[in-house]
Amino acid sequence: MSPTKFVVSPLAGALALAISLPTLAAPAPVPQAKDVEGVEVHGQRVQKASSGKYTANLRDTPQTVTVIDRNTIDGQNLLSLQDILSTLPGITFGAGEGGGGFGDKINLRGFDATNDITVDGVRDSGMYSRTDPFNLESVEVVNGANSVYSGAGSVGGTVNLVSKSAGLNEFHKASIAAGTDAYARFTSDSNFVLGEGTALRLNTMAHQNDVPGRDVEDNQRWGVAASLGFGLGSDTSWTLSYLHQSDDNTPQYGLPFFNGDVLPGIDRGNYYGYSNIDRQEVELDSLTSVIEHSFNERFKLRNLTRWQQVDQFSLVDAVQGTWCLGNNLTPTGASCGSTRPGNYTPSGPRGYGRDTRNTTLYTQTDLTATFNTGTIEHNLVAGFSVLHEKFDLDVTSDFRNPDGTNPFLAGLPQMNIANPDHIYRGPLNRTLTGRTEGELDNRAIYVFDTLKFNEQWQLSLGARYERNEGKTSIANVVLAPTAANQPLPAQPIGTVTGYGVPFKNNDDLFSYRAGLVYKPVENGSVYVAYGNSKTPSKASVNGSCTIETCSVDPESAVNYEIGTKWDFLEGRLAFTGSVFRNERKNYKVADPANPLNPSGLQQLDGRARVDGVMLGLSGLLTDNWAAYANYAFLDSEVLQGASNRQSQLGLDYIRGDRLLNVPEHSFSLWTTYDLSPKWQIGYGATYQGKIWLTQHSATNVNGPLTTYGSYWTHRAMVAYKISRQAQLQLNVNNLTDEEYFTRVRNNGWATPGDGRQVVLSANFSF
Repeated sequence: MSPTKFVVSPLAGALALAISLPTLAAPAPVPQAKDVEGVEVHGQRVQKASSGKYTANLRDTPQTVTVIDRNTIDGQNLLSLQDILSTLPGITFGAGEGGGGFGDKINLRGFDATNDITVDGVRDSGMYSRTDPFNLESVEVVNGANSVYSGAGSVGGTVNLVSKSAGLNEFHKASIAAGTDAYARFTSDSNFVLGEGTALRLNTMAHQNDVPGRDVEDNQRWGVAASLGFGLGSDTSWTLSYLHQSDDNTPQYGLPFFNGDVLPGIDRGNYYGYSNIDRQEVELDSLTSVIEHSFNERFKLRNLTRWQQVDQFSLVDAVQGTWCLGNNLTPTGASCGSTRPGNYTPSGPRGYGRDTRNTTLYTQTDLTATFNTGTIEHNLVAGFSVLHEKFDLDVTSDFRNPDGTNPFLAGLPQMNIANPDHIYRGPLNRTLTGRTEGELDNRAIYVFDTLKFNEQWQLSLGARYERNEGKTSIANVVLAPTAANQPLPAQPIGTVTGYGVPFKNNDDLFSYRAGLVYKPVENGSVYVAYGNSKTPSKASVNGSCTIETCSVDPESAVNYEIGTKWDFLEGRLAFTGSVFRNERKNYKVADPANPLNPSGLQQLDGRARVDGVMLGLSGLLTDNWAAYANYAFLDSEVLQGASNRQSQLGLDYIRGDRLLNVPEHSFSLWTTYDLSPKWQIGYGATYQGKIWLTQHSATNVNGPLTTYGSYWTHRAMVAYKISRQAQLQLNVNNLTDEEYFTRVRNNGWATPGDGRQVVLSANFSF
């Protein structure tokens, strides 16, 4: 199908081309001004996903692939990966856990996808916060079992970040913005054509803001990205890209949260850590080389090689401890002990530091070929990849005396629950309390092919074999006494005395996917697809691998999907819909007190399922009105939550429960309307339905389960075009100042969603 040409005003055109659903996206073309009053935008819908492993156009790909393009990101002023993903239904976020690291924790279609984040198709497994999209062209969300494309992973899907790169279209853009809550931002994006086939793209960013609705948390960061291309547009090209970003943020844990709500008398802005020491510092460096050679129109060879290093230091004080209410009882009904009514005694991860380094070295080579076997057309990609990752973690405690002993064995100072004193005044001496080193090697070969039988029928196939080898080594560290009457150890506290026997995991994994597509007409398709995923115990370099799990076979899951994709109004409006089942066939569960399992190994007896429906509409409803809407329905269930032995004894208490943090209903909308050639307005809404925070247990066999209720958020935009080179844009996020929570950890803490924020941006192109 030939590309479609749109001629509309700048923002409407951009948003009309933006994909909300599996099949549509704007390629973020650079608008070419034609007159003073309006801008004639020449663009075309993204025809394929960024990865060459997708051998069919998106409309004919038998899988739900959602693309959020650059124009959509800018139009809604989305500032982090979590902001971007929060505009899609069916995605939620996990709470920051002190022991597991602070960063992006994603729940996709009901299952954890934290380790399924990629950048340009390359695994990005570091646990850190991806806070800025300044160097992104788009974000692709590939739903369903996706191990065949990106390697060992989960059944929920993959989130792929697509980087900007040099091209042969010269342009220069800049934006400066200011807003409430100390918001200040500057970005620039320039592409210089240096000669025939040579170009340099340079992106810069500087940003700061206080978190809206919060009294303490703030974010500061800067970044620079350069991409240098040689031989662009010729048979042989080489692009070398470098990215650096530096963050200095305050970790957000939020407010004390019990039984589905915050404690009474809590102000949304309260801070329960120690604001004078809590911080999150991130340094990201990435160097990528892409070499492409076309032998002819039918054969192409491509190699991507990347080195990346992410350093993160976080010092956190989680919202954890004893909360004594006015009735002299804790929220769970227990006695307060020494904690006074109306007070809070901090405990748990306090002065807890995690100093991590994730290093990735990756190379991937693909051969793309188009050919015929008789009357069957083939679009085939075959290739191999080699990945080596290293992970280093130092766990520290800052609340120590100079000799490493703990001055707070009797407990930290109490705080007032309603008005917490968030200034730490005790001794600060960083002391090593743990060290972990991890390595992961993954070698894979794969092949993908789309077989086109005729104009109505085609079959997409994919297979991947990979060898996954990982190990985790834990240091022996001299620790401080845990009681006042215990003697000091012979060696200095914090000394590493050696390493234990490393936990190793080696697995051979085979993943596959197949989809049959029927096209009754050119502008529509109907498909049925099936795929699997394999998740080894050492699925990521920083993942846990213990004596109970490391030698357990890989978990497996399958995805069934039936869907349809249609274009209407001469390609200006698109509808997509799918019905799917994601099923974890087996996952690890504990097997306590089993005489037949003396090793204590976890068993692959767990099973869970999510049945779902996704619907969406995007494009131009009229010449001046663009809309982007999605709806997701997720019906989740634990089929078995205990080992077979525990289940036979009647001890599987969570069988039949819903999965945690999975909304049954969710919805998102973004729409814009051109009032005139100079004025445009936009409105967005997001709805998340009720989620379950607890499941049944031995102490709550038949009792009620804790939930967190549904909420709506709204946002608005007004844009005014001064000239071809200048535009003003006003964004209001959380228009009604709705009080809601994300990243909920029941009987612990929850992070308040951002309060209302107003931002005015001045955007220039020249």
